[in-house]
Amino acid sequence: MKLKTLTTAMILATVPMTGAFAAALDRSGQSIAAFLQPGNYFEAGISVLDADVSGQEAGELDTRRSISDMADSYYFPNAALKLQLTDKFSFGLLYDQPFGANAEYSGNNAFVSQGTDQVLTPSSIANITQNSVSQLVQAAGASFAPALTAVTAAAPAGTPQQSLVLGALQQVAASNPIVAAGLQQLQGTQTALVNANAALGQGNTEVEVHTQNLSFVFGYQPTQNWNIYAGPVYQTVKGDLKLRGQAYSIFNGYDANFKETGDLGWLAGMAFQIPEIALKASLTYRSEIDHNASTTERLSVLNNPLAAASVTGLLNGLGVPTTYTDAMTEPGKTKITTPQSVNLDFQTGIMADTVAFANVRWVEWSNFSIRPYQFGKISEAVGQLDSVNRPDGFHVVEYDKDQWSATVGVGRKLSEQWAGNVSVGWDSGAGNPVSTLGPTEGYWNVGLGVQFSPTPATFIAGGVKYFWLGDAESQTAAQVGEDNRIVGDFSDNHAIAYGLKMGYRF
Repeated sequence: MKLKTLTTAMILATVPMTGAFAAALDRSGQSIAAFLQPGNYFEAGISVLDADVSGQEAGELDTRRSISDMADSYYFPNAALKLQLTDKFSFGLLYDQPFGANAEYSGNNAFVSQGTDQVLTPSSIANITQNSVSQLVQAAGASFAPALTAVTAAAPAGTPQQSLVLGALQQVAASNPIVAAGLQQLQGTQTALVNANAALGQGNTEVEVHTQNLSFVFGYQPTQNWNIYAGPVYQTVKGDLKLRGQAYSIFNGYDANFKETGDLGWLAGMAFQIPEIALKASLTYRSEIDHNASTTERLSVLNNPLAAASVTGLLNGLGVPTTYTDAMTEPGKTKITTPQSVNLDFQTGIMADTVAFANVRWVEWSNFSIRPYQFGKISEAVGQLDSVNRPDGFHVVEYDKDQWSATVGVGRKLSEQWAGNVSVGWDSGAGNPVSTLGPTEGYWNVGLGVQFSPTPATFIAGGVKYFWLGDAESQTAAQVGEDNRIVGDFSDNHAIAYGLKMGYRF
């Protein structure tokens, strides 16, 4: 079962490719495999993901329209340079794009602005109106029944019942100041809603998040079997967010631009190997990294003076203090903490020219959340409404579970120039219901990789993976924490990932 070191490295060169569609914002898988290659080594690669994520409106929405594919295709490159400086010391420079998102809704659904969008759902408006009318009828007392009889007798056939009630209340209002004031307030509420509705956003819900990692890895090999490594990681993050459509209520028309910012974290790990039997195991920890991104925010209903006054009056009328007004004039920073993670990699020879391999990854998404400054202040006001019941506000995105993923497979040298592998992968997701900005829960996948080595020092490898994406129900930010509150149902979705990589040993 003895395998030459170079042969083993050739077989496994295709393994780290096409990590692609993982839970939450996870993308690259943050592999350390290039640093553990023997001797001096360089590689560069690219992965491309083409996903199809569609569904249907559900839950608290008043409609049940179809939602067409909202997952945009994307690509992410990676590169690595590893230098064996001495027998005992090595250095590596690893580049990847560990986290990201790329999605856009389209068509006729609650995540795309329509001419009929309202700052509250039609059912919510109907409830507010019905409650107000019921209170006014009670205030009208005994005089309401005669007024209703008179209005009904004079009304055209087929007049809606609520119109008859309002007509009777107008009759009573002439001699009842309480009813008169109540009708005036109801009319003001209706006018405020019309003004606010006219200022809602235009276009589609979109999200883009981009990150980059540059890891500086220093390794110490006390013996040929052990490798202890650590180093700093410089990471950048930037993003754009647009919320549109009836699903987001008052946030229909919210924009946020997160200016690119960078900060430092670190990694550390150790590896053990027995080259004669192609055994190699490594455990790598990566720290969380804190960012404070300068953020430009805009909410269309509050950027229009008439609509802003209407929304403020409407919320005040519902007993909600509008403390967000000062925040809308203040620039803010958004704290974004990318999560800590642990990777466990293992391989071993199982027969001549054949290795089995496995990877297990844990990412702490349960502590991840993003709350831009102005969004947070508005959410604290909106959260006091009985229909929302989130008095402390809410985050624009958050997850409630950690991600676990695993890949197992077999790689085999087919000839002096050709090698390949097959693999099966699983991802737990980061909770369900999920954010409307990424409505899938984990996956299963199968993968196939092939590698051609024109010389002992060079190779080119390609791979493909097919993903069965987990079914999920989606929530807006205001609904998170209540599993029975949803706005979308996504099922039977899939994705295909492709990867290409070239390597050189010197």
